[in-house]
Amino acid sequence: MSDTAETPAPERKRGSGVRLVYETLRDEILDLTLPPGSPVDEVALADRFAMSRTPIREALVRLEGEGLVTTLPNRSTVVANIDFANLNGFFDALTLMYRVTTRLAAEFHDAGDLARIRAAQAVFAGAVQSGDALAMIACNRDFHVAIAEAGRNGYYLQLFSRLLDEGRRILRVYYYPTFESRLPHPYITEHEAIIAAVAARDIGLCDRLAKHHADQIVQQIRDMIARDQRQDIEL
Repeated sequence: MSDTAETPAPERKRGSGVRLVYETLRDEILDLTLPPGSPVDEVALADRFAMSRTPIREALVRLEGEGLVTTLPNRSTVVANIDFANLNGFFDALTLMYRVTTRLAAEFHDAGDLARIRAAQAVFAGAVQSGDALAMIACNRDFHVAIAEAGRNGYYLQLFSRLLDEGRRILRVYYYPTFESRLPHPYITEHEAIIAAVAARDIGLCDRLAKHHADQIVQQIRDMIARDQRQDIEL
């Protein structure tokens, strides 16, 4: 055997390729690097990630299960569109999940949960301080997922995570250009109040604070959509 023979590249750990493709595409979809309706080509992805189409397909199945991609009748795949026609239903579900998961967190959290919630809040506050609007949107989502995890209900966690991800795309469309980074940011203040109520196991207060927080977000999105749809009329 020749001394100059190349050492074969290390084999990927089973499942790592799927995870890499899934996490990369998921971030690109949520940040609108891949906008709604854009094609997702398996062959191009296989070339991009230097792997076979099998892990690509497995990653796309996961993304489709989360409502982030759609398979068309011709078997091609596209990034799922945002369902603006049913925003009222989305807002109702989102508000309910804010309330339910925060109530459950107050009832079932432990010290480790509180530590994770506070850590997520610190990351969000850091994004506000740096004026990074895109990170603020993502970190706000992570803060509320940490609360949902403390509620110990996997079904609510799964539904709320999906709603928050869809909200992240909507915010990226309408909210990103004007996401305020002033201090003290109202969401920082509201988050801190929610954390205190969860720590005190005050379920009623958690419900009221979560509803108010959700109402604020929903109203801001409504206002921005309305502003975007208004057009100047020349007289």
